[in-house]
Amino acid sequence: MARRTVTCTINGSKREYSVDVRSSLSDMLRGQGGLDSIKHGCDVGECGACTVLIDGQPFNSCIYLAIWAEGKTILTLEGLTDKKGAISDIQQAFIDEGAVQCGFCTPGFIMASVPIITREEPASRDEIRKQVAGNLCRCTGYDKIINAIEKTQHKRIEEKKQK
Repeated sequence: MARRTVTCTINGSKREYSVDVRSSLSDMLRGQGGLDSIKHGCDVGECGACTVLIDGQPFNSCIYLAIWAEGKTILTLEGLTDKKGAISDIQQAFIDEGAVQCGFCTPGFIMASVPIITREEPASRDEIRKQVAGNLCRCTGYDKIINAIEKTQHKRIEEKKQK
């Protein structure tokens, strides 16, 4: 079994792991990193439960090799909380809109939505749907999820205008 050292920044902290060269990023983040928001759903890149941001772009970490993370910046759901552990506005919006049922898919949906909620211009509901199209939910239906993302993006845009 060949191993390699991977050094990357995870949720703002530089980390170093020794990984099997065949290991997925989700295995590294969840197994060695202890990041429980990374869910093992399908393990073939179909469900989106393991979505993380790599250099600002969403990826299914189950099909992204851990060794490819060398030098990358990775953001997981844990990285969205503030220093006191308070949840982010997008997490609160998911709660407020009832977009959380069993919660299994929620971290992936939230991470897939980050590029939308950080845009300068509002995305349409269709654009939001396309952004999260790689994420599956069996409990809530998608309207509540789309509502939570839309609500958060509009709130953030309004806050920027007021500054």
